[in-house]
This record gives sequence, C-alpha cells and structure tokens, in this order.
Amino acid sequence: MKSTLLILSVLLAVVFIIPLPAIAENIDPDNDGSQYAYGENVGWINWEPNTGDGVHVYSDHLDGYIWGENIGWINTWYQIGGTGPDTGVVNDGSGNLSGYAWGENVGWINFAPTYGGVSIDAEGNIEGWAWGENIGWIHLQVSVDCSIEKVTMSQMKLTWDSTRGGIYDCYGSTDLVSWSLEQASIASAGDTTTWTDSFASGNKKFYRIQQMSPPGYGVKTSW
Repeated sequence: MKSTLLILSVLLAVVFIIPLPAIAENIDPDNDGSQYAYGENVGWINWEPNTGDGVHVYSDHLDGYIWGENIGWINTWYQIGGTGPDTGVVNDGSGNLSGYAWGENVGWINFAPTYGGVSIDAEGNIEGWAWGENIGWIHLQVSVDCSIEKVTMSQMKLTWDSTRGGIYDCYGSTDLVSWSLEQASIASAGDTTTWTDSFASGNKKFYRIQQMSPPGYGVKTSW
C-alpha cells in the first residue's frame, strides 16, 4: 500500500512540474524590425510588443494582441464557430485576411474593408490596408509609394514621401520576382526624398522603396 502511494505521489509530481507549451508569436522572423503598421490617426502599432503575447499567424486565423502606444491593445482572437465581427481575423489559407480585430479603446478593425484589404505574400510580408470606423486607415504595406522620372536613357530619379522620417533602402528588379539591394541607408531629406539610379541603357527596371527605421515599417510573418 505504501509502495503504491509513493509511486502515485511521484507520478503526480511529474505531471505538475512539466510546463505546458506556450503559444509563441511568429512576427518579424528575421529580427529586423518588421513588426510595425502605421495609422495616420493612431501612430505606430506593434505586432510583436515587448510585453504580452504578440500575434501568431496560423493557416486559418490570427491569434494574439497588437499594441498601440496611443490606443492600447488590439485583440485578433479567433472565436471558433463565431459569426459576424466576433469571428476575429481569418486567414483563407492563401494569405488573404478578413474578419475583425477588436480594440477596447478603438472598436472593431476590419481586415477586408471596401477599397482596402490585407494579405500575406509568398515571403511572409503582411501588406495592405485595414479600416477602423473610429480611427481610419491602418497601413501594413512594407513598401513606400514612390514616383519615377526618367532623367536619361540610363538614369532614373525616384521620389517618395518621407514625412515620417527615417532611413530607407532601395531595391531593384528586372522581372518583379528577384529583387536586389540597389542602395542602402538613404536618409530622409524632409517631406520628400529623392535618389537617382544609373543602369545599362535600354534595360527595363522596377523599383521598391522600403522604410527601415524608425521603426521598421511593415509587418512580416513566418507562418
């Protein structure tokens, strides 16, 4: 009898000391600051905050919390079997997001609004626009919109909005598939910044401007 009780006690002790697995976020897998979205009316919002759960992207939904310094916590929690806004943010398996996140201070945030929408590309970049009725648009796109002006047959001048300040990298591509870094650490020059690229005459080229700091602009996942 004593032997049986001793064995049972040991088994219970083992059960209680084994920690339960934690659900970890999978935002900013390269640790380069790709964890921030931006809203004109709310400022930066962080998908991988220093405290709290952060966001985990699954193949069918999002889970966890986003932190905004000016608006507090935003909950992306997915309620299984829910209907309407309380279903949380849903992933269709191909990276197209829909549904609603909830912020106690800002209300519902729509991830598939009219004239907007949020998706995840093949590299894990979460791009597009979400809409909050009380806070307006939230921008998740990694790239910064820019205009291109041909200077000569072998030179292009790029101009982009840099009102938020920071440092920018410029990437180039000839096929929109493979991208290479053309110029790193271009400092903001006020409301707009320009940079001129030289390349072989007659070649076709595409460009992408990415804000690197402060902080890293855009959200990326390893889902």
